[in-house]
Amino acid sequence: MSLIFRSLLGSLAVLGFASAALYGGAAAASVVVVLNSGEASVSLIDPATRKELKRFEVGKEPHHLMRTPDGHSLIVGNAVSNDLHFLDPTTGVVQRRMRNIPDPYQLGYSPDRKWFVTAALRLDRIDVYAVQGEGPTKSFLPVKQLKVPDAPSHLVFSADSQFVFATLQDSFEVVAVRLADQTVAWKLKVGDLPAGIWMTPDDRHLLVGVMGKDYVEVIDWRAQKSVRQIKTGKGAHNFRPLGDGRHVLVSNRVENTVSVIDMLTLEKKRDIKVPNGPDCMEVTADGKHLWVTQRWSKSVAVVDIVNGNVIETIAVGKSPHGIYLTHSAPWR
Repeated sequence: MSLIFRSLLGSLAVLGFASAALYGGAAAASVVVVLNSGEASVSLIDPATRKELKRFEVGKEPHHLMRTPDGHSLIVGNAVSNDLHFLDPTTGVVQRRMRNIPDPYQLGYSPDRKWFVTAALRLDRIDVYAVQGEGPTKSFLPVKQLKVPDAPSHLVFSADSQFVFATLQDSFEVVAVRLADQTVAWKLKVGDLPAGIWMTPDDRHLLVGVMGKDYVEVIDWRAQKSVRQIKTGKGAHNFRPLGDGRHVLVSNRVENTVSVIDMLTLEKKRDIKVPNGPDCMEVTADGKHLWVTQRWSKSVAVVDIVNGNVIETIAVGKSPHGIYLTHSAPWR
C-alpha cells in the first residue's frame, strides 16, 4: 500500500452535512435524479408532471450513482473532482460530501455489504474499501488500490461476494478480482470496448455490452470462457433488469435502440427505438415505463415498454448519464 493511500486511512470519514439551502431540496414527495456529466450538475425531475424541478451543482463529471443497501442515501460519484455526494434518495436533497475518493467513475457495494468498490477509469485502477458503519455515519476505509490495464469501466459482483468483475474498456478484457485478498483471479479477452456488465439471476453467466461492436458477450465466469454472443445493436452499452427476474435491458448507444434479453434462454426478444444515444436506464415500479438518459441531446426519454413508443422527452443538462427513480422495479 502506498504512503499516500495509507495516509487516507485517518481522513476518509464523514465530513459533515451540507445544508439544503446551499444545494436546494425538492418540492415533490419523490424525485427522479439525473446526473448531467458534462456540466457537473444534478437534475431533479417530478415523476408525476415529468418536469425538471431544479438543477444544482455537484462535483466534476458525475457519471454513475447507486442507492446504499441500507436505503439511507443515494451515492453520486464525481469522477474528476474525486469525491462522492450523498443525496436523500426520496427528495434528492444533499446529505453530505465525502472527499478523497479518487476517480469514482463507477460504484458498487458487495451483496454482503462489506465492500465498497470503485472503477477508477482514468487512473486504470480498481479501488477496494471496507464499509464502516451504517446510515448517516458510514465511511469507507481504503484497503487496496489495484492497478489494472486499461480503463476499468463497469462493475458487478458474484452472489456470494467472493468476486467483483470489471470491464477493461481499452484492453478489451473482463477482470475478476478476489475480494478477500484484493488480487486479480483471472482476465479474459472479449470484444472491442467492453462497457456494461451484468450477472444472470442464476449467478452463472456474465453479460458484457461490447460497445465497439453490436452484441452482448456471454461469459461462463467459472469456466472462464465466452459461450455466446447475443446480437443487439451497435454500441451495446449498459444494462438494467426489467424487474421480473428473467429479462434484462441493454442500451445500444449507436443503434439508438434498447434491446430486451431473456436471461434464461440468452436470446434477444425485441428492440425498442430510443433516439440520441440511449445510455443508463430505470424502470418504473409498475413495469410500464422505461426512463432513459440520452447522452447526445441533453434529455431523458420516457418510453412505454409495451408498445415501445417514446411518450415524453424531458430537457435536462449536458450529457446526462446516470439516472435513479425513487420508486422503481427491483434490480433483479
